[in-house]
Amino acid sequence: MSSDRWLDDDAGPVVRPYTVTRGRTRLREDGLDLISVLEATGVAVPRRARLDPEHRTLLALCRQPITFADLASEIDLPIGVVRVLVDDLRDENLLRALRPTSTGDVPDEFVLRKLLNGLRAL
Repeated sequence: MSSDRWLDDDAGPVVRPYTVTRGRTRLREDGLDLISVLEATGVAVPRRARLDPEHRTLLALCRQPITFADLASEIDLPIGVVRVLVDDLRDENLLRALRPTSTGDVPDEFVLRKLLNGLRAL
């Protein structure tokens, strides 16, 4: 059997996404959106953790806070695969999603409408 069928000259090696995720497609209920900020927790990788090279690459990229969109653009995998791998890292407590901080009270709808009407009058 020739290994040529697993190599595309333009695209590189052909590997199905389910191979990288070991067939997993389910995520936590609190799915990540593209603007979620991710950061490595600094916790040592447990011996029982089965981290593939893709997991380790994602973890290294998250040493500094990074949005999920930026993270996904840095690795050559489909976004769905990146979601599953990030979820694996979160399950191992190696990665966390940072929650946005409150910036204060939300403006009143009345104030926003007055502002919009004032802008339109210009």
